[in-house]
Amino acid sequence: MEITQNGSRPVNDDRADNMTSNMQTVSPALEKYEKEVLLKQWSRPDLSARDRSIITVSALISKNQSAELPIEFRFALDNGVQPRELSEIITHLAFYAGWPSAMVASQIASVIFANRKISASDLPLASPELLPLDKEAEDMRAAHVQQQFGAVAPGVVQNTTDLLFRDLWLRPDLKPRDRSLVTVSALIAAGQVAQIPYHLNRAMDNGLTQPQAAEVLTHLAFYVGWPNIFSAMPVVKEVFEKRSK
Repeated sequence: MEITQNGSRPVNDDRADNMTSNMQTVSPALEKYEKEVLLKQWSRPDLSARDRSIITVSALISKNQSAELPIEFRFALDNGVQPRELSEIITHLAFYAGWPSAMVASQIASVIFANRKISASDLPLASPELLPLDKEAEDMRAAHVQQQFGAVAPGVVQNTTDLLFRDLWLRPDLKPRDRSLVTVSALIAAGQVAQIPYHLNRAMDNGLTQPQAAEVLTHLAFYVGWPNIFSAMPVVKEVFEKRSK
């Protein structure tokens, strides 16, 4: 749903105009809620418009909601998400939402990048110099996962270490705080509540504040549905409580 900073729709966006027309002919109430409630969420405090675009794009990719992605990709770029960051979000979510969802997102983004004359020089290197590894913390994480699941699926455990935490998470074109924001948003969208505690704690260690984390839930309710949010809230509450002690 493409909006400007003051909450209005761009008059030159044919797709947005068509969506409005469809709502008017199918559900006037839906149009009312969009204009009076949803659009105003984007100006709430605690999260910037850029953060909200990252959250929204991550949720849509995670749920494979391809119809909305063209609008939200354009809006994300307008809100300050850099092409290299959008590229990294798609790459990251190949591992957290699955390859097919990332491939669909990549195809949609390629059209938008071409229209905006975004070239390969604007995108991340395939093999950049990685960020420094917190070896002590990573060794502890790897040992814990090996102890729990090494005998169940050793290939998954090894790939988790080698591909995710010693490669993907250290790619420099998406800041650790934003990469965590992508991951938490995708997990909530997919209803993967068991994975939220680790990644929400990691997000907060990476700089996401408690008010910002709370606002992620408020924003995502409109994009992934209230049931997913209420399923996530008990585990988010537990994380908040443990961190306050």
